[in-house]
Amino acid sequence: MSALNVEFSDRELEDLRQIAKERGTTMKALVREATVADIARHRALQEGAEVFRRFFADNADAFADAFPDDEHRHPGQAA
Repeated sequence: MSALNVEFSDRELEDLRQIAKERGTTMKALVREATVADIARHRALQEGAEVFRRFFADNADAFADAFPDDEHRHPGQAA
């Protein structure tokens, strides 16, 4: 497994120590857990955005019909 050194301010380190103590875990485990959770959240947001883009593209005509005032117009296109 690869490793990464991360620098924290004194205040951040103290906060991490306190949180780890409150949770009964190590600082290393706390930081790893938070990082892995953020990676999972990022992936989920990317996947959700892709699903939305496909849905919108597949239903562009229906959206245009339902919301004609919100249709994007290109420069020079009549209103």
